[in-house]
Amino acid sequence: MKTTTAYPHLLAPLDLGFTTIKNRVLMGSMHTMLEDIEGGIPRLAAFYAERARGQVGLIVTGGVAPNKQGLAIPVGHPLDTLEEAEKHKEITQAVHNEGGKICMQILHVGRYGYSPENVSASATKAPITPFPARELTSAEIEQTIEDYINCAKLAQHAHYDGVEIMGSEGYLINQFIAKKTNLRTDEWGGDYENRIKFPLEIVRRTREAVGENFIIIYRLSMLDLVEGGSTWEEVVQLAKAIEAAGATIINTGIGWHESRVPTIGTIVPKAGFAWVTKKMMGEVSIPLITTNRINMPDVAEDVLADGAADMVSMARPFLADPDLVLKSIEGRPEEINTCIACNQACLDHTFTMQVSSCIVNPRACHETLLVHLPAEKAKRIAVVGAGPAGLEAATVAAKRGHAVTLFEEKHEIGGQFNMAKVIPGKEEYAQTIRYYDSMLKKFGVDVRLNTRADEAQLIAEHYDDIVLATGVTPRRLDIEGMDHPKVMDYADVLYHKKEVGEKVAIIGAGGIGFDMAEYLAHDMAHPSVSMDTAHYMKEWGVDMNYAKGGALAQAPEPLPSPREIYLLKRSKGKHGKNLGKTTGWIHRASLTMKQVNMLSDVHYEKVDDRGLHISIGNEKQCLDVDHVVVCAGQVSLKDLENKLTAAGQNVHLIGGANIAAQLDAKMAIKQASELAAKL
Repeated sequence: MKTTTAYPHLLAPLDLGFTTIKNRVLMGSMHTMLEDIEGGIPRLAAFYAERARGQVGLIVTGGVAPNKQGLAIPVGHPLDTLEEAEKHKEITQAVHNEGGKICMQILHVGRYGYSPENVSASATKAPITPFPARELTSAEIEQTIEDYINCAKLAQHAHYDGVEIMGSEGYLINQFIAKKTNLRTDEWGGDYENRIKFPLEIVRRTREAVGENFIIIYRLSMLDLVEGGSTWEEVVQLAKAIEAAGATIINTGIGWHESRVPTIGTIVPKAGFAWVTKKMMGEVSIPLITTNRINMPDVAEDVLADGAADMVSMARPFLADPDLVLKSIEGRPEEINTCIACNQACLDHTFTMQVSSCIVNPRACHETLLVHLPAEKAKRIAVVGAGPAGLEAATVAAKRGHAVTLFEEKHEIGGQFNMAKVIPGKEEYAQTIRYYDSMLKKFGVDVRLNTRADEAQLIAEHYDDIVLATGVTPRRLDIEGMDHPKVMDYADVLYHKKEVGEKVAIIGAGGIGFDMAEYLAHDMAHPSVSMDTAHYMKEWGVDMNYAKGGALAQAPEPLPSPREIYLLKRSKGKHGKNLGKTTGWIHRASLTMKQVNMLSDVHYEKVDDRGLHISIGNEKQCLDVDHVVVCAGQVSLKDLENKLTAAGQNVHLIGGANIAAQLDAKMAIKQASELAAKL
């Protein structure tokens, strides 16, 4: 194995005394839904094994409940019997066969459960579930602690190298710690010393039960980001007590799931919360792990070199690329398929009870189903269009051994991602283009830029298969005045960089409309908040001085929009209801802070010199705007397909060329990957 010295801190081993972790990378916990489906264990074993083979230092599984009340959904499987523990041996054996280490996370969701059986420290209701929680009795608290201990012992029986006790993100343990949710007056409530008895008893008794040579990670909420959360002094007090109780490592938890502050979306700056772990460094003597939006080795190396942590946790980056660490070791960072923190195929899937995957790596959690084996016979393949779908098809086909020619009429690869990458908060999309550029070169794809492929050329060059990934073009609306100089489409603004005036109306409030509003509401004289941690914390109302519990500022302080913006849609109801489950609220909150005018149930009359004429119900009005930007869908171009098919060519359509109903990179890349696996 070729090695590099580019990341001396990241690739240094961590000696825990009774065992050594080979580098400073923790693969953070992710619930994939494979835990809950029939036949999921073998797939989960393959998923973790591939990451272990990729040289991850330590893996933490998705959360496993210690009892039925702790389940997020009532159809899962708690680890509470020897029979269940035996099933987990397939996972641990697969990881150990690859030379890896793996800990199982013990997670009781408490009032976050999607069940009428929810329990918590007190009778409260979380805003993210329709089911209120009842208060645990003292006897039930004791039993729950015993369930944690039993779960840890069963994990040890299943040959896990340790456990992570989930004490953050607003789950049950966190619910005992915070005043917000612990309203008790008995020995488990009231003073802080009483409120932290629950986690301390769990850690202390777990250590007694499993012995010294077993990793216990405690996930500590260092930043609750909710009213009634812990103060910094309380967080430090708990950290020291957790160390004394027997924890091996403390992992950083950031924010409750109900917090108004985004903590993992692509809008969050890279390593944007490492400052809070750094604040804890020196308060305890056991290793500290920092987390959230650390997605590349250079980011991780900088965090460690800065003394902000002893280890870094990356979760979604290992969905995007199981070989992230291996490529870092071998000095191939340009080949890393970077997590862009979009959440579209991971968290959005989990929260809608679908098996997780990754927008830029459809094989994630599907390793046994989507396999890219060497081709039995090398073919000549043409791919037309170098957007995400075409890039995935070309690189996978070439990797399998086919001779691939990629045609792109523009001067650069990337397609729609070239527009996405200029949206404030979506700068990471450029990383996907960089990755594909590296793969095209690595696998010898013949890339022809500034080349519009036509049927005559494609037929003359005798390809065995022709893949059309020609994408989409903005849809033109049938409204009077669409040819007026005030009117432009999203490509005019985002790709061709046409100037937009100080007053603008955006027609269409889907994903593109929201992106356009974010773009136009941003003052280009200032860096995007996603590129500046201090600016981000101020915009979203996080107090980095930690003056009060939860570390929330009095109010967010966003920079004002440089434009007066109207975001319009024909349908009734709130804007963004069809956006991502875990990111839509972020986009709505961001535009609300920028005072974007969101109007629904709009009928578009015409555009003229006065502006955009609309009606809402029976009320007609004219929006006095400088420009009207159309973000109302897109259409596919079918001419080339029809001509090639008529000429008897083997033609395949993927992505927007196949279905133009919406810009869906997740679907496009998945289609491309599946097609290229079969060619």
